[in-house]
Amino acid sequence: MKGKLITLEGIDGSGKSTVARKLQENPELLRLNPVFTREPTRGTLTGDAVEQAIQSDTDQLAELFLFTADHAEHLAKLVKPALEDGKAVISDRYSDSRYAYQGMTLKTRMENPLEWVRNLHRGWTVVPDLTFLFDIEPETAVERCGKRGEQTKFEKIEFLRGVREIFLKLAAKEPERFMIIDASKPQEAVERKVVEKLLEFLRQ
Repeated sequence: MKGKLITLEGIDGSGKSTVARKLQENPELLRLNPVFTREPTRGTLTGDAVEQAIQSDTDQLAELFLFTADHAEHLAKLVKPALEDGKAVISDRYSDSRYAYQGMTLKTRMENPLEWVRNLHRGWTVVPDLTFLFDIEPETAVERCGKRGEQTKFEKIEFLRGVREIFLKLAAKEPERFMIIDASKPQEAVERKVVEKLLEFLRQ
């Protein structure tokens, strides 16, 4: 029996990772014994390379290939074996983050970076069964997480606005897979909604 792949996506500051941690503490979910994971991976050769690239002035295209290599390793070593074993896999970020973020960082390098990056994954990645998209205004997200990296607040908001637009475009193309969550609501309300919908999905 094939397992189910559930992913959590959203711009920086959407509260997605906080909810991911809370899911790992939920007794009802734990009884279903899901596998919790994330991208980039932690404590792996590829994941560590991605983290170093994020913190340095790595070329944007090179950074994409590092992310993609980490994704391939993640699939081979954890995601596919767990799914083949019939387990549910819940990942904090996955391929849609790459489409959205690299779709923005590469926009000055090629004509249609979103489709280019998607085509790079076509034929070998595993498409999620359900994706929660934590949607929030970039201004609110930046206030939540503070300034990160070398970008000014304005630059960060403009960048995240573009990333959000791509996420919403992806959701519009696959409405049967995406569930959009209003991440501007209080954290407890967001957590309840996600747990409710996740349990409902996993018990189908």
